[in-house]
Formats: sequence, C-alpha cells, structure tokens
Amino acid sequence: MKPVIMKLQLSRLYCSPFIFLFILFSTTLFAQQQNSVGKGIYTILDKNADNLLRKSRAYSVSIGLVKDGKVYTKHYGELDKGKGNKADNNTSFDVASVTKVMTGYLMAKAVLEKKVNLDDDIRKYLDGSYPNLAFQGIPVRITDLVSFKTAFDREIPDNSQIRKINDDSTCFRIKKMDESYSKRQFLEDLKRIQLDTIPGKKHKYSNTSLELSALILEKVYNKNFETLLNEYFFSATKMNASKRNLKVDRNIANGYSSNHLLMPNSYTNLWAAGGYRNSTMNDLIKFLSFELDTKNKIVQESQRNLSGSDQSWNGYFWDEIGVSENGKYCYKHGGAFGTNTLFMVYPELNMGICIIVNITGENTFGNLYETVVEIAEDLETKSTEKIDYGYKLTDDKVVFRYQHSKKLDPKLVKSISVAGSFNDWNPNNKAYQMHSKGKNVYELELPKSQFERGKTFAFKFVINQNSWLLTPTNALNTDKTADNNLTFKID
Repeated sequence: MKPVIMKLQLSRLYCSPFIFLFILFSTTLFAQQQNSVGKGIYTILDKNADNLLRKSRAYSVSIGLVKDGKVYTKHYGELDKGKGNKADNNTSFDVASVTKVMTGYLMAKAVLEKKVNLDDDIRKYLDGSYPNLAFQGIPVRITDLVSFKTAFDREIPDNSQIRKINDDSTCFRIKKMDESYSKRQFLEDLKRIQLDTIPGKKHKYSNTSLELSALILEKVYNKNFETLLNEYFFSATKMNASKRNLKVDRNIANGYSSNHLLMPNSYTNLWAAGGYRNSTMNDLIKFLSFELDTKNKIVQESQRNLSGSDQSWNGYFWDEIGVSENGKYCYKHGGAFGTNTLFMVYPELNMGICIIVNITGENTFGNLYETVVEIAEDLETKSTEKIDYGYKLTDDKVVFRYQHSKKLDPKLVKSISVAGSFNDWNPNNKAYQMHSKGKNVYELELPKSQFERGKTFAFKFVINQNSWLLTPTNALNTDKTADNNLTFKID
C-alpha cells in the first residue's frame, strides 16, 4: 500500500469515532430543540384553551394546528359534563358551514376547467324559466353566488317565522322542517324567491347560494354532488371520515346550547353543500394543510380576490379573506345547533388553526375568533423585551410607527391607519393614514398641540381600514382593558 493512501485511511480510522460522537451530539441537540419547540407550542395552546373554556363556557375545546408542515392537536375538558369523555382526533363534530369552503373548491375547479364562467347568468344552468332571478334586468351570476351577493330576499327553505322565537327549542323546530323538506320543494320555492336589490352590490349571507351551486355543479359535470365531493375533494384531501346526516352514536360529539341543554345534530334532504356534515380533527388538519398548498391552482383560485377590494373579500364562500399583521388570512365559521368551529389559514406563515367547541351562544364566534388570532400572535411573537410600542415623542410631535413583518408580502398592505380615542376610533379618517417609509415601515407625525396634556389616549393600528391589529404581548403601554389598546400620554 502506498504511504499516502495508508496515511489517509489511518486518518479516517482515527477520526471516525469523533465524527460519530459529533453526529450523535448534533442529532441529540436537534431533537432536544425540536422537543423544546413542541413544548412551547403546546404551552401556547394550553393557555389559550383554558381562556376559551372559561369565556365560552363550553364543556369541550379541541384545537388543531399546522405550522410549517408539522401537526399539533390537543383536546380539553369533556364532551359531556361529569362523564370524563375527552374528545380525540377521531371524534366526529358537526362542522356546519365549514362545508361551504369544500363546495367553493369544487366551483373554483369548475371555473378553471371552463365548465362555468364567473360572469355566467346562473339561469343558464337551471331547467325551466326563472325570470325572478334578476333585478331590473340584471341576473344573478356565478360570482354573486360564491361571494354571497345574490340579493335573495330569503332563504330556502324559509325558516324566518321559526326564528322569530329564538330559544332552546328553535333548533328542534328547524330540524323538523329540514327533515320534511325535499329537493322538489326547493325548486318550487326557487321560482318564488325575489331579489331585493341589484345582484353583486350587497353582501348577504345565503345558504341558498350553496344549494344552487351544488345543483349547477351537478349539471356541468353530469354527476351528483356527493360523487363530485368524493371524487374531486375528499380523495384529494384524503378526508375519509367526513360524512353527512350521521346518526347519533358514540363517535359523534354532543353539542349544547348556551344554557347547556343538549342540542340535535343537523339533517337535510337537500345537497348539503353549505353544511349538515360531520368531520374529525384528523380530517380538518388535512384540510388545513390542503388550503396552505400554494402550488395548488384550485386552492389559490378559491382564495382569490374576486371583488377587487383593497380591504377584504370572500373568495369562494369564505367568510372573509383579508390582511393582518400575520399576512393574508382566510377564515370560515361553522355554527351548528350545539357546536361551533373556526377554520383559519395564514398562507404566508404556512400556518393553519382549527378550533371546535361543543356549545352555541351569542358570543361563541367572537370567542373563537379571538382565540385563533391570539394563538397566531403568540406563535409569531419573538421578542420578550418589554417596550413602549407603536409611538415615540419628540420635542413637538407624536410619531406613530408600525413595521410590517419583512417575511410578509408588502403588496397586500394597501394602507395603515391609526384609530383611537382621539379620532372616534375611525380607521377611515384621512388625517390618520400612515405613510410608507420603505422596508415595510409606516409612520405618521402629528403635532403634540393636537393632544391634551396629562390625558391618556388609547389607539390601535388598522391594516387596509379593516384588520385591527393586536397589541404585542411585550408592549408596556396598554390600557389593561379587554381590548388591550395601546396608550400614550403627553406630560
């Protein structure tokens, strides 16, 4: 053996234990860091779940999180008081209107495949004559369906009389109507529905839009709606446990009214394009991941700004899509008789959050929404150094300052405004619009003389005159109210 080769092999031989130990140490350190990150995330979930249990008075809270491709789920409380029956990832919940985003995906697919056009008159796809589906000669279009802008004067079936008495028996009376209502009756009532304004002008939530969408999708694909969902959506997402009109059994979570009375599960004989479906956290996590896929053209179409608004939009049947301090967000609320679900994705952060509570009350949606955005804020907050945030004082000016995260798309930010006790909390006030200084920094300088000395003023930043930004957890200057506003005072 040549001396040079022998020396090289000896060198490798002597070095190999050290390389092995280095690799072992590095792998162990990485695993410890990952465990630490996981513990930190679950600590955040635990804190917010405890707050939600207290505020909502729900028996059970389930949280699912997808962050950078990793999945975190946890369940709190019990499904039925005193039974100790904690939910798990296979517990089936009535997710109600979260179903609408599934239908929106199918319609977005039909648009991209040129099966339908967003500007099409919906009557093009209906058998029979429907002169009532136009106002002053302007028809309801596909885009009006998916954006909740149809101008329908009522729902089909019309349960408005039942809802006039809103108590714990209302849900049972609505379910009784749904159980006896058929597709044939739907088509008959569709001929009697009226429009109360020009379609496309006014947002008005409508479940009828969803059932009509299912009918149109069946027409253009020549398949029934359940087949379309199974072939084009559930197979793509691998959501195998999401079903409609489930009978009560041990895997279905009970839901309760705000008075903690047991509520019924929903039922329909219609297409169930807008609700009436159960799902599990396992399936909803898959759904979150699916909606975060930036390479999926159908998903991207379903989240597209169809309205062209600089403030917020609906995409295809989302409740709202807008821009916050955490970038673009899309959310859908599912309110069933006794269960509430909030499904929310932050595509720019590669993060999605789903929370389910088994209660329905006046403030349930607000409690869910606050919890989701608090979790997102806690996960994204990096600095723990306590500071006076959002402003500085010079000799003669108050300078408000906001910096949008550099990892977010600045093109989505059309405006930043300051709203506070000094301008009637009006984010549209032209005198309080901030100015871009470059590098995602926005500032507004106002004379000190404009503010009364010795008085504490409260304020918040607002993106696109729509998204009120949370106060960072490391801010010292807060008013300690439930809204946790920022404050400043000129001595």
